[in-house]
Amino acid sequence: MTLTLHWQDWLSLLTHYLMLSLLSIGGAISTLPDMHRYLVDQQHWLSDVQFNASVAIAQAAPGPNVLFIALMGWNVGINTGSAWAGLLGVAITMGGILLPSTTLTYVAARWGHQNRELRAVRAFKLGMAPIVIGLLIATGWIMAAAHTRHDWPLWLLSAACAVIVWRTRLHLLWLLGVGALLGWLGVV
Repeated sequence: MTLTLHWQDWLSLLTHYLMLSLLSIGGAISTLPDMHRYLVDQQHWLSDVQFNASVAIAQAAPGPNVLFIALMGWNVGINTGSAWAGLLGVAITMGGILLPSTTLTYVAARWGHQNRELRAVRAFKLGMAPIVIGLLIATGWIMAAAHTRHDWPLWLLSAACAVIVWRTRLHLLWLLGVGALLGWLGVV
């Protein structure tokens, strides 16, 4: 895939990630469905494989959860055929996703801490929980859509993990370890 991106395209990418930054309640991963819509379906700057690989590699690597955004920016830039464009893509996507939410979080956290006894502050915190859960479910759905119904072991493993997380206090690293072992053995 070779793209030709003009400065308007880079500006569009930046403004989209600035907007996503303010919607990333529960973390940047919660905006993954809209990133897919924009980068893969609408702009065709990434393929489904590149999109899913960006998320999978970043989630498997040690470090911050938000690294998948850097990989998406890198892949958009690399698809133009230039490593410099890859670095520009990283700077644009990471700057766009981090700057507004970081600033807003800092200001809101200071205000919320100073006014933590207000009923409105407590209600806001309680009201945001279902929104975060819904965004995470949408993210899981987008990631799972790449697999067909013939991947029943993967679906079964996902359902089993969901039940285990819901009903027990088993640490998630154990589930990740089991999933890695099953993947290494070729079961999923």
